[in-house]
Amino acid sequence: MSPRFLPTARQANWIITIGFLALGYALYLRYFAIQNTSIGLACDAGLGTSICVIRKAAYTFGAHAVFGWIAFGAALINLARPSAVMFTLALAATVFGLVLYNAGLAGIAAGLLVMSFARPVPEPELPQG
Repeated sequence: MSPRFLPTARQANWIITIGFLALGYALYLRYFAIQNTSIGLACDAGLGTSICVIRKAAYTFGAHAVFGWIAFGAALINLARPSAVMFTLALAATVFGLVLYNAGLAGIAAGLLVMSFARPVPEPELPQG
């Protein structure tokens, strides 16, 4: 029986760190930039600060389900060929999708990420010759 996908301890530490940073930034964007009335009114009135640009980008990405589609696509790729890098990308996009109003696709991506732990690790290709 081939070994299952399981990140090493060092990879797991990086995955956890990046996951929590993504969660913190997504919550910051949602509750400080997007749902904050005073910042919303100032940005809608034409304020050109970086938080207004980030707010508009996050709102646009959320409205077009960009976070959800990135999470879903990365989770599908990770399910087909598990790797720590793709798992981390899918996890960060899933967190952004769940927090920033793309819960449908991001929820499916979360399920695919859990299923990826049941997949065998890809075998390295042997050199020919």
